[in-house]
Amino acid sequence: MRNQPRCDGFTRRNSLQLGLGAMLGAGFVDSLRAVGESQHAGRGPIAKANRCILIWMDGGPTHFETFDPKPDAPLEYRGEFSDIETAVPGVAYSEHMVKLAASLNDYAMIRSIRHDQGNHGAGNHYMTTGAPPRIPVGCGAFVSFHPSMGSVVAKELGKDNGLPPYFSMPQMARSGGPSFLGAKYAPFVVDDDPNRDKFKVRDVALPRDLTDLRFGSRTDLRAKIDNMVRINDESAGDPLLAFDEYFQQGHNLVTSPEAQKAFDIEQESLEIRDRYGRNGFGQRCLLARRLVEAGVPFVTVYDGGWDHHSNIFGALRKRLPDWDNSVATLIQDLKERGLLDSTLVVALGEFGRTPKLSTLAGSSTPGRDHWANAMSVLMAGGGTPGGTVVGATDRKGFSAVDRVLSPENFVSTVYHKLGIDPGKIVYTPEGRPTHLVSNSTPITELI
Repeated sequence: MRNQPRCDGFTRRNSLQLGLGAMLGAGFVDSLRAVGESQHAGRGPIAKANRCILIWMDGGPTHFETFDPKPDAPLEYRGEFSDIETAVPGVAYSEHMVKLAASLNDYAMIRSIRHDQGNHGAGNHYMTTGAPPRIPVGCGAFVSFHPSMGSVVAKELGKDNGLPPYFSMPQMARSGGPSFLGAKYAPFVVDDDPNRDKFKVRDVALPRDLTDLRFGSRTDLRAKIDNMVRINDESAGDPLLAFDEYFQQGHNLVTSPEAQKAFDIEQESLEIRDRYGRNGFGQRCLLARRLVEAGVPFVTVYDGGWDHHSNIFGALRKRLPDWDNSVATLIQDLKERGLLDSTLVVALGEFGRTPKLSTLAGSSTPGRDHWANAMSVLMAGGGTPGGTVVGATDRKGFSAVDRVLSPENFVSTVYHKLGIDPGKIVYTPEGRPTHLVSNSTPITELI
C-alpha cells in the first residue's frame, strides 16, 4: 500500500519529488525564514492530552462501508455489506468493523463533518490544516498554504529530548508539512516497514565502521565548512539553513539512547505484536504507540489506498478486518497502559465517498467517487467521552444534516485537547497575520 497511486496517479515517489522541489524553490525557502510569534493574549485551553496519533486514510475512505452504513437505503446506495450493532444501542457499523463496533464506548464517532473541496489536493489540505486552500487546487496538487496539525503541535509541544517532535510513517501526507513555520517542524519520515525482520530507521543506528568519535569529528568538520560558505542569517534567505534542521535531527537520533529504544520494536512481546497485526499498518500503529510513549507529541500513520472508484467491496473485504483490528488494538493498548487519557487518537481521510454506486468505463466492478458532503471521523483519548456519536447524515448518506460541522471545528478540537489555542495569531514571513484556525470553535460534545 505504501506507493499505491490514487485516481490522480499521485504516489509516494511523487510526494518526495515534489516536496524536495518545493524546498529548493525560492518561494518555499522564503517561507522557511521566519516563524510568526503569537499575538493572542491570555492563556490557551487547558490541555487534556499532550500527544496525538493521526491515522491518515489517504484517498478518501467510504463512510458507508465503515462507520455510517445505510441499511434502509436502496441497494445501489447501501451496497453489498450488511450492518452490525455496536456497543451503543441504536448505532450501527458496517459488518467488517467488528472490534471497533464492540469497543465504541472507548471512543467517539463524528458523522457530520462536510466541506466543499472534492479533490484530493484541496481536501487533504483542508482536513490536515483546518484552512481551506486560498486558490483553486487540482486533484494531484502538493498543497502547502498553511501549517499542518503535526507541524503546529511540534512547534507548540516539542521538547529537546533527542527525538524529533513530529514523525510520519511511511511517508508524509501531501499537506502534512510546516508551510511557513519552517523546516524545523517538518515531519521526520520513517519509510521502512516495521513488519520486516531487518527493520531499520535511517540515521538511528551508527554504521559499524563509524565510531562515535569519528562521527563527532565529521560533525565538527561539517560545521566549520558550513560557517565558511554560508550566511548565518535566516533573513538573508540562505537555502542551506533549511537542511540544517534535518541534519541536526539525524545527529540527535544517532546519539540518543531514547531514540534507539523507541525504535527497537523487537522489545515488544510476540503477543502484543500479533495483537496489532503482522502487517505494515498494524506494526506502524504499534511503533506510533512506542514513539508517543517516548515523548513524541505528534505521529502520523499514513495509510494510503482508500480511493475506491472501482472494486470497493472486493478490496474492503480484504482490508477492513485487519484495519479494524489494528485501530481497535491501538486504542485498547493505550487504555491498558494508562496512556489513553493523555494521548489523542484520530482516524480520517480527506472526504467520504458518493452515496450512489457507479461502474467506471472499462471496469466490471462498482465503486464510489469523491464526496465531500459527508464523512466519518474517529476520535479517542484526551478526555474524549466514549460512546459519543456526533451528528448524522441523511437516509441515503448524501449529506450531513444533523449537527453539521466543518474541518475548522475538527482541527480546533484537536488543538483544544492538546492545550493549543486554535485562535492563536501567527505571522507569515511577509508579515501577514493569520489564525491557526479561522473558526476556532471546537466540537463541544468532545471536550
